[in-house]
Amino acid sequence: MERDQILQRVRQILVTGLRLEIDPAAIVEDAPIFGEGLGLDSIDALELVVLIEEEFSIAVPDEEAARQAFASIGALADFIVAARSS
Repeated sequence: MERDQILQRVRQILVTGLRLEIDPAAIVEDAPIFGEGLGLDSIDALELVVLIEEEFSIAVPDEEAARQAFASIGALADFIVAARSS
């Protein structure tokens, strides 16, 4: 799966998995996922980690890796590409 495909799938997971009322195409690649970006909170974060781990068969090893990976959907797509290559 290419990075662009992963990016589109991440957008879809965000919208459907977290029941957001937004068009997936409206989610900007570099916008923050949490806080001012999509406005997600810590409960959403836990749910999103589980959804991503299950969908892409990867593991988020620790909180620091999660903080970097979930900074934006672009960062998340890069994390998934790297994790799947390992």
